[in-house]
Amino acid sequence: MDLSFSPDHAAFRKEARSWIEKNLDRTWSDALRDPAMGEAELVEFRRAWQRKLNGAGYLGMRWPKEWGGRGASGVEEAILAEELSGADAPEIPNTLGLHLCAPALIHHGTEQQRRRYIPAMLNADEIWCQGFSEPGAGSDLASLRCRAEIQGDHFVINGQKCWTTYGPYADWIFVLARTDPNDRYGGISFILVDLKTPGVEVRPLKQITGESEFGEVFFDNATVPRENLVGEIGQGWQIAMTVLGYERGAQSLAWAARLGSDLRALVLRARELGLTDAATRARLGKLVVDWQVFYSNAYRTLANLADGKAPGPESSIEKVFWSEYDQRLRLAALEILGPGGQLTRLSAHATKDVDWPRDFLWSRAESIFSGSNEIQRNILAKRVLNLPQG
Repeated sequence: MDLSFSPDHAAFRKEARSWIEKNLDRTWSDALRDPAMGEAELVEFRRAWQRKLNGAGYLGMRWPKEWGGRGASGVEEAILAEELSGADAPEIPNTLGLHLCAPALIHHGTEQQRRRYIPAMLNADEIWCQGFSEPGAGSDLASLRCRAEIQGDHFVINGQKCWTTYGPYADWIFVLARTDPNDRYGGISFILVDLKTPGVEVRPLKQITGESEFGEVFFDNATVPRENLVGEIGQGWQIAMTVLGYERGAQSLAWAARLGSDLRALVLRARELGLTDAATRARLGKLVVDWQVFYSNAYRTLANLADGKAPGPESSIEKVFWSEYDQRLRLAALEILGPGGQLTRLSAHATKDVDWPRDFLWSRAESIFSGSNEIQRNILAKRVLNLPQG
């Protein structure tokens, strides 16, 4: 397995890094520390950054050029993600639309749907959220009960979606809804819904961090044109499983870059404070070794992408590793730095590089979202290790 970059990949990294240095006027950490930046202002900050990326051709990297992509490889996409994360660039606000909904439209949508939705998605003119999870259907997504009944040339949707990331400030939602109550997997359809539709209500959810990036969405006889169906009736599960694969793979290096940057900040801060006791050094040393393992595994994934191999079920390893590593890193920071590490981002005495309290609280959700780690371990046991089912 060749873990070195080709000259073309090295040139692309240099190009991307140079562009980021010239165009990233303000880091995400700096914006978060600004007391004038409320949630609405942070959304607009991220929207402006997405438009810069779009103008430079750095979104939808692997998409066909006719839909705003570059026809680039997964390796180039991963390199860009690593450089953006390492530079502390803000996450774009339309990540779910571009990573999940747009691939669904490219592979399964109609020409009219692609022309209507993808350009506005790329430029952040319309923000999208994901309507998959429900109160009784999270990890077991096929248990969803939100239903869409066909009435003439419309769907009438009733039900609830929860943990809807970006829901409170989104314009559209892509929904998995049950169109056949008697078919667990084949009775689910993929439908696009304008959140301004009568009968649709979005309620923000206050998170433990104090933010309301999540929401819950209620559908009460919401009437949606049948032309908003993606693919065929009953094809929703197949489409969802296809696009969920886009959540992993190329993002491995981005997670490694972000966690590595924060780990270095913790080590430097511990040195500044003179924390050189054996227990602290051993704990930090373990975090360094674990991060190197994760980083090396991310490069293995990248090598597979370079060979034209799509991320398979083994990508669950990465999801388990980064989520649990991040939780260990944040907890270690709070315990090593003591009261000083627990100051909020708006405190004049808080650490400048990392908002440790916010990131600690946020990390608690990481072993649950994008497929809980219990589910990921089941996938690894069944599909990678081929263990017997008891």
